[in-house]
Amino acid sequence: MALNRPANKLRNPLRDLPPEVAVLTAVAFSVALGFGILAPAIPLFAKQFHVSNFQASAVVSVFALMRFASSPISGRLVDRVGERLVMATGIGIVGVSSLLAGFSGSFTQLLVLRGIGGVGSSMFTISATALLLRVAAPDQRGRAAGAFQAGFLFGGITGPAFGSALIGWSLRAPFFVYAATLLLAGTVASVYLARAALQEREAIAGTDHAPTPFKQAFRSSAYRSALLNNFASGWALFGVRSSLIPLFVVEGLGLSPRWTGWGLFVSSLTQALVLVPVGRRVDSVGRRPFLRGGAAGVLLAGVAIALTSSSWMFLLAMAMYGAGAAMLGTSSSAVVGDVIGGRGGTAVAAFQMTSDAGAFLGPLATGRISDVYTYRAAFAVTAGVSVLAFASTLFMPETRKAAVPAAEQLEPNP
Repeated sequence: MALNRPANKLRNPLRDLPPEVAVLTAVAFSVALGFGILAPAIPLFAKQFHVSNFQASAVVSVFALMRFASSPISGRLVDRVGERLVMATGIGIVGVSSLLAGFSGSFTQLLVLRGIGGVGSSMFTISATALLLRVAAPDQRGRAAGAFQAGFLFGGITGPAFGSALIGWSLRAPFFVYAATLLLAGTVASVYLARAALQEREAIAGTDHAPTPFKQAFRSSAYRSALLNNFASGWALFGVRSSLIPLFVVEGLGLSPRWTGWGLFVSSLTQALVLVPVGRRVDSVGRRPFLRGGAAGVLLAGVAIALTSSSWMFLLAMAMYGAGAAMLGTSSSAVVGDVIGGRGGTAVAAFQMTSDAGAFLGPLATGRISDVYTYRAAFAVTAGVSVLAFASTLFMPETRKAAVPAAEQLEPNP
């Protein structure tokens, strides 16, 4: 049952949301800030051990690989012991492993410690998302997801600026600063996410029931569409946008590397501007229109990148990526929350895994295609993945239904 809220639109996106959403947003900002500080230093630090570029890149890949591999276990832990404990433990694992990585005396130590950090990262991400969906009422899920993702976004934008300055002083320092920001995030999560408040909030939100298992959630075409769109989002937005576009700008368009920075800035700025208003509309209008709109936006952005031949078209395509990311992120999370009725660690874990899989496979597949054929062929394949994701939205039902049990939202077995 949702709370009665004033009809006027409040400017503060957190004003009428559960206080836990603000806490989770602050935690997300702290985690992303620290990671943004650390990210530029990782490959450079690895190279100090006299390894190849491939080995240095493996330090980044092992983190993502272990996130993906450990996600099913993290989801089960959330259902068995609760979100708060898994979150605190996950943040602690990433923090301690990062601190020790800063003291690494060999490449092998660094690689193993970053892999352990990936396990902790999956625990944090899945538990935080599960908790967010658990405390938010059905008519709050879009705004809650938007606020949470905004925390990650602003932290990720702010972090590299500090990281660049720290690198000039010491390549080990970012690891220690990252550990400190994680300690702050873990303390905030442990202190403010009290169990008594959580039980009260889930009673209000209508999520005080047993977790919905993955198999039950997967019967819903809406959930399957959310999974496919999250995979396409991971492929295009977290994978290809970060890995292939910097090479395409320089080698394909013949532009200065600074245009990559401008493109990523335009994409992030557009996403930041769209997140909050789209979150409101997802709650008031419905999930399906914005899932379709986001899928179409990412699809058109991929086509535009494949056809672009000028700097202004490149910036326009990057803005489309940002808008599509905002719509997909808020609507797909809300769809998952609706289908599982706000409870379901394994279903949330599967949702997260699809994004990680896309982010892992996208750069590998498109990198190979660009080597054998062209950059434009690689972006055309990325657009093809988005076509499949968009098509899935044409056959899904709307899931925004107030006070409807999760079991009633699931479609029967065929």
